[in-house]
Amino acid sequence: MDKGKAVMGAGRRWAVDFSDQSTVPSSRDILDPPGFSRAPPEQDDSATSRQKKDAEANWKLQQKAWEVAQSPFKNLMMMGFMMWMAGNTVHLFSIGITFSALWQPLSALQSVGKIFEPFKDNKVELLMPKLVFLALNLGGLALGIWKLNTLGLLPTHASDWVSSLPPPQEVEHSGGGYVFH
Repeated sequence: MDKGKAVMGAGRRWAVDFSDQSTVPSSRDILDPPGFSRAPPEQDDSATSRQKKDAEANWKLQQKAWEVAQSPFKNLMMMGFMMWMAGNTVHLFSIGITFSALWQPLSALQSVGKIFEPFKDNKVELLMPKLVFLALNLGGLALGIWKLNTLGLLPTHASDWVSSLPPPQEVEHSGGGYVFH
């Protein structure tokens, strides 16, 4: 006996006939429960669900854009702490930290378009995140310039530009030890 003939034969052993040929009332005659509809779902439901999905995706993009916009704040705090740890004397470490504090905001300000490119969409508002990003990076740049000034590396007096002028008088003096009278 061939295996194929037993399965493919006309008289299958485990065949079920789903056609309704009885005369008794069928399930079609029973009323549907309240709130149940056999009609296919309307297109409006799929359109509203699509709108909800689009709105949720836009909201997520907006949130990610705000995360990127606020990311320089972490860098600003870390750089401020590193500058404080470097001290106010001119040495290699403090100059390197100060250069880094100036370089990072400048490079971030040059690449604002690239940074916010993944969030570019007509439905996502990027003006405020970009402004926050710019403001925080300008704050980081101001912090670096302030550090340059505290190190005395900014030319702030006329004597810094002209060698024949005397340097300005020191306003404060500090010293340690005991004063004996």
